[in-house]
Amino acid sequence: MARKPPSHRSRPPRRQMSGSKTEGTKRGRVTPKSEEDNATRMLHKKVKTAAGRKISSKLWIERQINDPYVRKAKEKGYRSRAAFKIEELDDKFGLIKQGSLVVDLGCAPGGWVQIALKRGADRVVGIDILPVDPIPGADLIELDFMDETAPDRIKALLGAEPDLVMSDLAANTTGHRQTDHLKTVALVEAAAEFAMQTLRPGGHFVTKVFQGGAEKKLLDRLKRNFQKVQHAKPESSRKGSPEIYLVALNLQGREE
Repeated sequence: MARKPPSHRSRPPRRQMSGSKTEGTKRGRVTPKSEEDNATRMLHKKVKTAAGRKISSKLWIERQINDPYVRKAKEKGYRSRAAFKIEELDDKFGLIKQGSLVVDLGCAPGGWVQIALKRGADRVVGIDILPVDPIPGADLIELDFMDETAPDRIKALLGAEPDLVMSDLAANTTGHRQTDHLKTVALVEAAAEFAMQTLRPGGHFVTKVFQGGAEKKLLDRLKRNFQKVQHAKPESSRKGSPEIYLVALNLQGREE
């Protein structure tokens, strides 16, 4: 008697290959989302650790070369990625007007000065403790803004009340959190004091602040002197950065 061929049900089950189905794939095909993720991973550049280079330095360099705003700044000829921050703030609040006279506190390397001039400022007076390469249309002072002579030197160059005082001042960190906080608060207060003393009526003030915004005492003073005061964080400000910006619009008057 002839033996029957084995039924298909008696065949051993097919083994499923490991990794044949993964999240974001279908029948082995990569979805657009997976393609985008793969492309991002391929574009991300890593920096090799060189002898004597700290890990923190390696990570900073790696972050810089992979930052889209750093690339855009180079393409546009801006001196720093920070230029996009003042662009965004100007788009939202209308800080820079045609023919404006602008003061830039902490102006190095000059990105904010470039944007102010590009957007219609007639002249910019900038100050920084670091040297800044010349920019046509700008008067640049190499001096610590906290030097007692700094305000008078800025006013002498201005020759008139400015329309906008913008401050990107930041204290050098010591590693001691409370000390760094106090130094930052002092810079913000000094910038605000200068703005309230020098701005023309209707002028604006914008400054970088940290750790939840400006101190309540300073906010109260600004609200008494300006029509509108609020905090804002530009998209170009790194998500992990504690920085935000305080914007005070339309100076109404000065305290006695």
